[in-house]
Amino acid sequence: MALLDPSRDDMIATLGETTGYRALKWMKEKMEQDEVGRQILQEQPLINTQTLDVDKLGELPEGTFGKQYWKFLSKNGFSPDARLPVHFVDDPDLYYVMLRYRQVHDLFHSVLGMPPHMLGEVAVKWVEALQTGLPMCALGAFFGPLRLGPRHSQKYVSTYLPWAIRNGRNARFLMAVYWEKHWEDDLHQLRKNLNIEPLPDEEASKTYLD
Repeated sequence: MALLDPSRDDMIATLGETTGYRALKWMKEKMEQDEVGRQILQEQPLINTQTLDVDKLGELPEGTFGKQYWKFLSKNGFSPDARLPVHFVDDPDLYYVMLRYRQVHDLFHSVLGMPPHMLGEVAVKWVEALQTGLPMCALGAFFGPLRLGPRHSQKYVSTYLPWAIRNGRNARFLMAVYWEKHWEDDLHQLRKNLNIEPLPDEEASKTYLD
């Protein structure tokens, strides 16, 4: 089920934890090589409604990253508390890396401008697979497109797939971004700073920005 539907959090969570030890270790090492990544590992910030005032994000100016994230949550009826806890990772450091990955997933959606429909999920999974090496991300990226209809399959092959691969390879290591410090940043400038290429599809961008 997790292979065919990358929107199934429960299946993906179990698969990710039981197959991702080497990737988690590599992610931790890569975060340790980055100044901001080390700070994240030391401070271990959490993203939930106890640490984040979602309503305040909604009051931020249009075009800010925080406003974009608020739109993502409010439009889709999501909450930062919805991400599942980690159950099958015993190492405390790797436990946090998995938890952090899980909690910033919606932030990846927001900064990339990807809705949480199947096409958007598959695109984000490609970026995550190339950035993290997590097997479950790669499996979701490979098998998720099997659920796309003909119209979305065409857009996926012509636009979303090459765009996602470029961002996965060229963007800064997104796990080493202290996202909580960027709520007030201009979204377009943040993308430039992270070397994220906007999707060359105006209709997809309008999903959040309108």
